[in-house]
Amino acid sequence: MATESLFRIHLVLGYVAWLLCFGAYIWPWLKSMDGIEAHRAIATLHSFRFFGLVFILPGVVSPDLPAGFAVSAAWGDFATAVLAMLALLTVRVRLLFWPLVAAFNVVGTVDLILNYYHAIQVGLPEHAGWLGAAYAIPIIYVPLLTITHVAAFILLARASTKAMAPAGAG
Repeated sequence: MATESLFRIHLVLGYVAWLLCFGAYIWPWLKSMDGIEAHRAIATLHSFRFFGLVFILPGVVSPDLPAGFAVSAAWGDFATAVLAMLALLTVRVRLLFWPLVAAFNVVGTVDLILNYYHAIQVGLPEHAGWLGAAYAIPIIYVPLLTITHVAAFILLARASTKAMAPAGAG
């Protein structure tokens, strides 16, 4: 089977498996929490995105992995991780926490979209072996990151809708 086909199958099944898990366990759990705790849980997951720096670590990925993809993916993940950590550190200072929650979700989402775009541009699906040991990141980790960004935006939209509702509306 062609490398591109295997990569695409892995990627699709990564999303399917995480959507099944997320729908059955994670989303009900997040919805049962108050908004701050739910966003803290999501920020905690994203605080580990510093791991994306492996895309520029010699010996982990192939030297053939295009630098345009690797550098962008590595530093976009790092920036998202730092913003998520800052959100976690400022949870008691709501005026800082909420903008940082929004920032790490916007930066993280843009990073993932750009990474998909760059991956297609450089032919990464056809050359998935370039990822080396980092192959698991787009297959296992990125689907969960994408899903949790969507969940965070839904939770933020619900919170702002509640905040704008007239007093006594239920």
